[in-house]
Amino acid sequence: MAQFPLTSNFQGDFVLQLISVDTESTMDEVAVAAAYHSVGRRVAARPGCGMRVRRQGSAEPFPKTLKVCDAGLKPMECIEVVWE
Repeated sequence: MAQFPLTSNFQGDFVLQLISVDTESTMDEVAVAAAYHSVGRRVAARPGCGMRVRRQGSAEPFPKTLKVCDAGLKPMECIEVVWE
């Protein structure tokens, strides 16, 4: 277990955020960490909608239960968090 820095590009936000997650965090947990900095601040909440994480520029999201340590992400790499 170690802290891992990522840059988050949350759908509908114009600010990129630096977030720190644990290497054992799932992609669902990463989405929640990213949402903390955007939703309710510059992005309206969407009750009932899920969030997905994908590598920036990728069309396919990571599996929800995939851990950061298994995703092949590099420190400070930019992820996109999108609404389902």
